[in-house]
Amino acid sequence: MIQAFGLTSNPRKGLPLALDDVSFEARAGHVTVLLGAPGAGKTTALRLMLELQQGRGLTYFRGRPLHRIAHPSREVGVLLGDVPGHPARTVRGHLRMLCAAAGVPVRRADEVLEAVGLVSLRDERLGTLSRGMDRRLGLACALLADPHTLVLDHPADGLSERESRWLHGLLRAHAAQGGTVLSTTADPKEAARTADRVVTLDQGRLVADQEAARFARNRLRPRVAVRTPHAARLAAALTKEARTARRSVEVVQEDGNRLSVYGSTCADIGEAAFRHRILVHQLADEVGDMGPGADGGDADSAHAGQGAGGRDGEPGPAHAHDDRPAGGTPHEEQPTAAAGAPSPEPDRSPLNPPSTSTSTPAGPRPAPTAPVPAATDIATDTATATAPVKGAVAPGGAGPGGGAAGAAVTPVGESVAPGDTGPAPAAAATTAPPAQPAPTDGGSDASPVAAAGPARPPVGGPSGPTRTLEGALPALPPPIAVRSAPSPLRPLRYELRRAAGISTGFLTGAAVLLVSVLTSLVLARIGHTSQARLLAAWPVQLPLPPAALGAGLLGALAFGDEFRHPALAADRGSVPRRLGLLTAKLLVSALTALTLAFLTAGCDAEALYLVHGREFTQVPADWFQLGAGWLALTVGCAWAGVLAAGVFRSTTAGLAAVVAVPVAVVPLVQKAVESASVRTAAGFSVRLREVLLSQWPFGGDRYVAAALRVIAQPVGGALALSLSALLCAYLLTTMRSRTR
Repeated sequence: MIQAFGLTSNPRKGLPLALDDVSFEARAGHVTVLLGAPGAGKTTALRLMLELQQGRGLTYFRGRPLHRIAHPSREVGVLLGDVPGHPARTVRGHLRMLCAAAGVPVRRADEVLEAVGLVSLRDERLGTLSRGMDRRLGLACALLADPHTLVLDHPADGLSERESRWLHGLLRAHAAQGGTVLSTTADPKEAARTADRVVTLDQGRLVADQEAARFARNRLRPRVAVRTPHAARLAAALTKEARTARRSVEVVQEDGNRLSVYGSTCADIGEAAFRHRILVHQLADEVGDMGPGADGGDADSAHAGQGAGGRDGEPGPAHAHDDRPAGGTPHEEQPTAAAGAPSPEPDRSPLNPPSTSTSTPAGPRPAPTAPVPAATDIATDTATATAPVKGAVAPGGAGPGGGAAGAAVTPVGESVAPGDTGPAPAAAATTAPPAQPAPTDGGSDASPVAAAGPARPPVGGPSGPTRTLEGALPALPPPIAVRSAPSPLRPLRYELRRAAGISTGFLTGAAVLLVSVLTSLVLARIGHTSQARLLAAWPVQLPLPPAALGAGLLGALAFGDEFRHPALAADRGSVPRRLGLLTAKLLVSALTALTLAFLTAGCDAEALYLVHGREFTQVPADWFQLGAGWLALTVGCAWAGVLAAGVFRSTTAGLAAVVAVPVAVVPLVQKAVESASVRTAAGFSVRLREVLLSQWPFGGDRYVAAALRVIAQPVGGALALSLSALLCAYLLTTMRSRTR
């Protein structure tokens, strides 16, 4: 169960709030849909709930806020936008990597691939997937840890009708097993067809919180779509015949040659067109959207429906509304006429939609659970007076307040169709009588224009509507802080699968070996190069050998790819800077650097032997110290790349830090530490043995002397100094993020 209280986005300069004090709940075993036009605040609400965006409010997932859950991926599965994976990684490899992060067995990847129908595409690259396959993969990532709650942002966006049906069937099955499903959409028909409960947002405010069946009755309305090159003539003819027959018919002229006719049928319109010899290209039954205003007045005008000619809790049969989507007008409509008295046929009333109307969700429904008392009950039970309804009913054109089933009139500001004689009736504004409380469905089916937060106590008794206390300033909801994602539960497995799942590391290693071999051959041909530099392919003119630069690049990619393709942070803020993840990356990068160093030296020696003979492959006398320095250099460059990329959040910054060590730091070290330090370090192990009065076990003094010689060198000292500074900066940023 999800309970959201007082979700409010941070104010923007010169712009209204993207989300303003929204409270609702999504119950377990039900599919709840956030409905609203683009810009209504749906995605902002999800990001505030998931603590991905700063703001105010509080969200409980089964009684706990998300940052109090030890393993969020096992509680909440999230799909926001496209899958943030490396485009060169395979589908199966991406899921296996996330299995290590979530701490689930690797076989779970194959199980979810089969569940979402991606078994045949498991070896495809992420960059080659279509929109529909990407949504399937995103759903597989959300289901990977078997979460109780699914939070999905436009899951059916860009899918075909068949794929949408499959997706909603899968979500329905998850809810039937006791899970909670919260998704967003901009299509009211899709919401009525697939949801158990619909929460409507408009311009950042809560407009309605209703059961799907009631939402379909209030929001959706059957109509007939007509296409004809003589739209004005047909509209005038239909209006005149409706007024003559005293029938409630509303004709809305849309863009081009299209008409929307409410209160009639395809047969009646076709016969009228035939009588007037008007060519018709299309006649089709549709379900029109009345817009969010139809929901906003439901809580207050529900009990006034009998006075307007409708049943209790429903609008009158002849209410004239513009057919516009929620919060927007994708096409301009020009209402031409709406006339006539109430029709005696019940099948033509908007309250009795035909069988084509999708007023109830498809598929079996789980048994509804008992409503849980929460602060949202206060928010949704708060009744507010509604604004006058545009195009309201005035029976017979006699004025407001008629008791009969009112006839539809021309909305305010709209012209009368040609050939229509007689004055246009005036529009009547329907408001809620304050003497009767608005009916609620389970304590939360009322739909105020702006839901009150949990800190706003209601006043008034049970005999009157619940209203907020005027002039009282409520306490602000608690702030929402953006927190980093938790560390992978199995960081070493995660890092190994991340590094081996793409070909970037292998291609970089191959390029380093090729460049190193060519450089060593060129240096041998030129001459005047020491044996050690020949084997390392390190010209005096270059700050670092190719192997060290390659190790630094691979280390920078270890953290740089996390920020470019944040697979770990797909549902929880920024990339985690945890010591467990850092340790795993340092271990893997060190192993990669050592492998690259051994392969480079071996390939260079083999190439020199094949081209120039044995004289260029002689092993130096001080091979132990040189080998230790060579391995330390490559590992140090790799670690510098990892730490710099983690601190500066960029692969380029990591590689720049590696290059900056010999270019900028080494000259500073040379000035600060003179060459005498090498001689001082040479006898350090002997003096230390004299002080400790004990022998080094297993000849340890040799290793200590070699390490000290490496550090005493300008490059070694500069690298050690840089690593220390980067590690301190990384730890500082980690502690700072935890403090926040």
